[in-house]
Amino acid sequence: MKELSGAELDELIAEATVDCYGEEEQLTGLATMIADNLAVPFETTVLGLTVTVPTIDQADSGIVAICVRGKHRQAISVLDLPLPDPPPPGAEWIAAYRRWAR
Repeated sequence: MKELSGAELDELIAEATVDCYGEEEQLTGLATMIADNLAVPFETTVLGLTVTVPTIDQADSGIVAICVRGKHRQAISVLDLPLPDPPPPGAEWIAAYRRWAR
């Protein structure tokens, strides 16, 4: 995935939040776009361990990745989630969320 420009990310944000009123609805719009477009499951590395991300979810704290390793599950903020190289298809929506959240 090529790195998107700020203008391209702003276009994605506008697409996800077009009919949204307030930050809560905008967050839901971005979470929906990530859920609809991000190819899951994918593997990434968290604290030196390989984990599988089978799903993305919306929590009170924002958008989280559900990370699984064996029988262990942990929700990690998408803002802090390291993406694999190359990132999964649809990762541009994570980049858009990160820009929106800053």
